[in-house]
Amino acid sequence: MNLNILIVEDDNSVAEMMGLFFKKEDWNEDLATDGEQAVEMFKANPEKYDMITLDLNLPKKDGIQVAKEIRAISPKVPIIMLTARDTESDQVLGLGIGADEYVTKPFSPIALIARIKALHRRVMMEQEADDKQSGENSDFDVTTKHLEISKSRREVRFDGRVVENLTPKEFDLLYTIAQKPQQVFSREQLLELVWGYEYYGEERTVDAHIKKLRQKLDKFAPQIIQTVWGVGYKFDDSKVKQ
Repeated sequence: MNLNILIVEDDNSVAEMMGLFFKKEDWNEDLATDGEQAVEMFKANPEKYDMITLDLNLPKKDGIQVAKEIRAISPKVPIIMLTARDTESDQVLGLGIGADEYVTKPFSPIALIARIKALHRRVMMEQEADDKQSGENSDFDVTTKHLEISKSRREVRFDGRVVENLTPKEFDLLYTIAQKPQQVFSREQLLELVWGYEYYGEERTVDAHIKKLRQKLDKFAPQIIQTVWGVGYKFDDSKVKQ
């Protein structure tokens, strides 16, 4: 696995430590030490990077603004947010603007590498499926009253209109809950089904992604992802009028 990673980090000791461990994996890294530099580097060659590790506290532009600008260029590049903050609101904010993972400093380099590998594997499997299905028929894996989803093409349509700019996690969440309309999924179930591993109790991760997903779906129809208080979430488009 040969990865090109953009490290966005203003702490030289942390950046050097990450670089050493990445080199052991034979990964290539570029370093941006402030937010403006990170955006300019990514904008100059967005196809170069397989992964971005993004510090939240940065000079010139903070990690939240950097993530927003990178997501405007590429909705799908994987972003792992790194931060010394450890409050629930910071986690929800970071994940809500499109980060795929959230790692709190100080962190284990081995654990970070494991998350990078897991995230990259998912992205590659999705890309391989996209390539395989390219040019084939337009069958959809999930079809509800108004929604059609193709997992291999990462395509979502609502009454024939394409739902654009879904991040990988937003797509996976929608695909998971739309397979079983009206079934309630707990946050724990969604963490296991979508993230694929124990997330150490950070259930607000799900809330942050659901919030952003709702914002994108509300353009087509409101309240098709519903909160079941004290339990979790469900998908239901049966009452939406055309």
